[in-house]
Amino acid sequence: MAKIGDILLEVKNISKSYGSVVALTDVNMNVRAGEVVGLVGDNGAVKSTLVKVLSGAYQPTSGSIFLDGIERHWASPHEAIDAGIETLYQDSGLAPHLSVSANVFLGREKTVPGLLGRMGFLSQKYMDMTAHADLDRVGIAVPPSSRSVSRLSGGQRQAVAIGRAVSWASKVIILDEPTNHLGARQAGEVLAVIKAVKARGLGVIFISHTLPHVLQVTDRIVVLRLGKAVCNAPTSEFDADRLLGTITGLIETT
Repeated sequence: MAKIGDILLEVKNISKSYGSVVALTDVNMNVRAGEVVGLVGDNGAVKSTLVKVLSGAYQPTSGSIFLDGIERHWASPHEAIDAGIETLYQDSGLAPHLSVSANVFLGREKTVPGLLGRMGFLSQKYMDMTAHADLDRVGIAVPPSSRSVSRLSGGQRQAVAIGRAVSWASKVIILDEPTNHLGARQAGEVLAVIKAVKARGLGVIFISHTLPHVLQVTDRIVVLRLGKAVCNAPTSEFDADRLLGTITGLIETT
């Protein structure tokens, strides 16, 4: 069991090329237990490519990925998920016509014991109770777990999606623009959930163009520019102007 501060996920010299086109070049970064790392960069910084390498959707051209200090090679996103890494993309992937608990258990449904379970009967009571407990554990205040997701606010939907990731992640959660298109109050709800996830000892990689949110919720910031990690520093070293300048290249880093 990792202790707060232990390195959970680390990448060393990760590069990704598509033929003669180089997307990522020798990227190094890590995330520790109980830490939120901001991953930021302008459009074209290739953040999405790095996220897909971390989550197993893409295989790197070169470089290494380590989980708990052991080098790993993801052949698919399922291998990364099984290892404890959950990724929430901009499209949360919720099924709006299903209940909150059904979304939390989507693809991992719990069947009742015995013959009925083998026939496909679901343990709805178990899923409702477990989903409610898991969401409550990270401070997600949503209506009863049996309520349809379509009846939730945008912030509540995103919180449920994060809660689903928290329910299944044992190491690291990667959040790609989780506050995008949310109002101030709804975004605040999501940021509060991220802080609760951190308090549980998970590692969080937070990708966002909304720099005030990055400054508010992260412990450390990695800046990508044209596929290279040009800065990796504690959030306390940045204000909004310095972070924007580092992203755009107006402020050079050493």
